[in-house]
Amino acid sequence: MERKQASDFDQELLNLFDKYVHGDIDRRGFLERAAKFAVGGVTALMLLDTLNPRFAEAQQVPKDDKRLTTSTLAFDSPEGTGKVEGNFARSASAKGTQPGVLVIHENRGLNPHIEDIARRIALEGYDAFAPDALTVSGGYPGDEDKAREAFGKLDQDKAREDFIAAFAFLKSRPDCTGKIGVVGFCWGGGMTNKLAVAIPEVAAAVPFYGAQPKAEDVAKIKAPMLINYADKDDRINAGIPAFEEALKANKVKYQLFKYDGTQHGFNNDTTPRYDKAAATQAWKRTMDFFKKNLKG
Repeated sequence: MERKQASDFDQELLNLFDKYVHGDIDRRGFLERAAKFAVGGVTALMLLDTLNPRFAEAQQVPKDDKRLTTSTLAFDSPEGTGKVEGNFARSASAKGTQPGVLVIHENRGLNPHIEDIARRIALEGYDAFAPDALTVSGGYPGDEDKAREAFGKLDQDKAREDFIAAFAFLKSRPDCTGKIGVVGFCWGGGMTNKLAVAIPEVAAAVPFYGAQPKAEDVAKIKAPMLINYADKDDRINAGIPAFEEALKANKVKYQLFKYDGTQHGFNNDTTPRYDKAAATQAWKRTMDFFKKNLKG
């Protein structure tokens, strides 16, 4: 069956799903409020199932792709809570050192979609590393609802410190040049912004529809930035004016794009919010940006 697109749904329902995804309402709350959109034999539960990710259908690079070498790597959490695990991917034909890209997941942990994103980036000629902030609670549980529940309990300060440590871990690898870019989506977009503030050595930062840093922290950003936003994303977009004003005031090198008609999460090709044209354009811009700043 052909996957539905965002245009097949009422915008109010999409906004309701966004609230559910980001923890503003629970599953029961979504189903109760979505009931008014359940017509013609369609139930609220069916609507939720249709909006939820379908990982297998969207996978672009299989886990066992012979073009890649992949492994699970672990590094020490600076918070003293043991190890943090992540997926590492590198081209099987790579010789010598190459730049690295830290890939930061959405607010569900390291699910199959982000693993696939890391593999796609590795095929572009990078050491790609995608840590799982949910390692502390056993890792991505394989179920989006369980992941949502676990993510709601995540210590955000610890997660930030863990990703700073992940950056250092990737940078120190002997097969890496030490030039590291960061890309993140949704929650990971916000974390990308935080790392750009916290780590002067970030060589290129690409946040996708992520929460902006505080205006007073923008002066700490040294990395060039490629900032991608969705069009119909009031929750995140409310922070754009202050962020852009601070970027200009502090002479940060940046490009900012808002993709017409798109929903929050438009790059995620596992859900109906995916917009192929916008995602393709944003991906090309991202790869060109990394090539210029990490390989140039």
